[in-house]
Amino acid sequence: MKTKIICTKSPAALGPYSQAIKKDGMLFVSGQIGLDMKTNKIPDDTAGQVRCCLENIKLIITEAGGSMDDVVRCAVYLTDLNEFAAMNEAYAEFFKEPCPARTTIEVSRLPRDVKVEVDAIAML
Repeated sequence: MKTKIICTKSPAALGPYSQAIKKDGMLFVSGQIGLDMKTNKIPDDTAGQVRCCLENIKLIITEAGGSMDDVVRCAVYLTDLNEFAAMNEAYAEFFKEPCPARTTIEVSRLPRDVKVEVDAIAML
């Protein structure tokens, strides 16, 4: 059986999807954009957006009973791979060794015209 995770501290799902689904000890967190829930704004810079994405993911994982140490894989979507170094620097603030496996992909556009979106898989 799969369980829908709802975290009121992170952005709500805006379509026919869940913030996260928990099944058989795995947590699948939907892509999060860099919306700062404290200010309800999106930072202008890539690093700031990455921090907000990962903070939102952290809140969802915590709601599901886990922590960022449980993350085994992330996918990062950037609208400009020239921002890879800035993304990497902010991303590193959220993970310790061994860091999760990761894919980073350049895309043409993201919701709300943000620069970054991140999704995650955690083992709880």
